[in-house]
Amino acid sequence: MKHKNSHLLVGYWSRLRAGRDVPDQTDIDPRSIKRLLPFVFILDAEDANRPIYRLAGTAMCERFGFELKGTGFLAHWEAQSSIALGSLLQQALNLKQPVCLTSIGATADCGMVELETILLPIKFGENGPTRFLGMIQILSDISQLAGRPIAFQRLAASQIIREDDPRGLSNANPPPPPPPLVYHSHPRAPYLRLVVNHDRPANLNFQSTPKMQRMFEVFGPEPAEAWVEY
Repeated sequence: MKHKNSHLLVGYWSRLRAGRDVPDQTDIDPRSIKRLLPFVFILDAEDANRPIYRLAGTAMCERFGFELKGTGFLAHWEAQSSIALGSLLQQALNLKQPVCLTSIGATADCGMVELETILLPIKFGENGPTRFLGMIQILSDISQLAGRPIAFQRLAASQIIREDDPRGLSNANPPPPPPPLVYHSHPRAPYLRLVVNHDRPANLNFQSTPKMQRMFEVFGPEPAEAWVEY
């Protein structure tokens, strides 16, 4: 995790557990995370392939340009990322462990930022965890958005968060050694480098504007095996 607010929310989630695998949604006291609330959301992931926003903070809604409550979490992710996220959310629920996502968010005219999303499993009722307490933070220069909403996201990296890891993060399934890497840059975001693994090309079936198509060409084909570096 890179953003300090991500560490704060994970710490709060950990304290709420009080020896249990995961806390219950009713345990959450908004007053305890008052400063984080504008960026916090509740996600219903009973169907991990179709997670739905149950609640979303005001800053979250402003960032995406509309009221998120009742809408699909995967609606603003491109196709390949959506497939990967469905499996990842189910894995986090099964493991009863938080997950950290790194992604590239882009406006309709290709203003790009690096985002960090934290998803913390919680219970709702008597069954096992089916929801997430979540938060999204911008890691890079927000001026790249020029005040415009984020229209699309692409997954760059994901990690399961484990408290027994001294770094606070560890991979649930460590990947094999990667093949040679190709670096891309973008004139609208020269401070970001996207490292892309071209081992398995993917075909995107995504209807977008010419500007957005150029953006995805810059990103490269494999969102699940790419990560952003400074």
